[in-house]
Amino acid sequence: MAVNVVVLAGAANGGPLREVSPAPNEALVEINGKPMIQYVIDGLEQAKSVGRIVIVAPPGEVEPHVHGRNLEFVPSRGHIVDNILEALKVLPDDEEFLVVSSDIPLVTGQIIDDLIALCRQRPADLYYPIVERQVAEARFPTAQRTYVTLRDGAFTGGNIFLVNPAIVGRVEQKIRAFLDYRKSPMKMVSLLGVGFTLRYLLLKNLTLQELEEKVSRMLDIRGAVVVAPWPEVGMDVDKPSDLELMRAILK
Repeated sequence: MAVNVVVLAGAANGGPLREVSPAPNEALVEINGKPMIQYVIDGLEQAKSVGRIVIVAPPGEVEPHVHGRNLEFVPSRGHIVDNILEALKVLPDDEEFLVVSSDIPLVTGQIIDDLIALCRQRPADLYYPIVERQVAEARFPTAQRTYVTLRDGAFTGGNIFLVNPAIVGRVEQKIRAFLDYRKSPMKMVSLLGVGFTLRYLLLKNLTLQELEEKVSRMLDIRGAVVVAPWPEVGMDVDKPSDLELMRAILK
């Protein structure tokens, strides 16, 4: 069964990228003459496992600048969670869906297909890909990423989630907090309790399995951390140095 996709494109260009691009929306920041989100759309449309593509963006802001066969647009509402909820109004409530950020221009159809296949090797309600630091740095040695250090190694988060819609209502508030802290590993770990925080700060001896089990219990779901061999899923563009790197790679 094809997986429907929610593409998040609601962020105004008011952060660091504003210094190097006049685009009103981060998704429209140009990379070699093409909006960043178009690279993501192209990758999704190349994927054999992808069905409908729903783009969440301010009304009329992104739509005139992109093209594709299966695109649908819904208005953004501010917070990432609210934007996902808005997209779900037009998607089936009994089919898993993919959430993809609009700032990962290196993602390809093959990566999307392989990631979905990797996720489906085990049952879960929420899949979250991560990339090991040495894998990311081997492919992109100059990229500046945020890493979490665990007993298994150091990892950066991906920008793609595979979700069972049945869990959305009951995890909404806690997911909001995780997403608000996604650029601060210490704050994210603090949501898991004092014991976990101390182990992370003082001992660095948490394992991926322990982290996965703790988050699953806290959210009352089956969560799955997926170690992805494709660093492209973690290469988001949120600062000028990222944009410069993407322009060089995609030239």
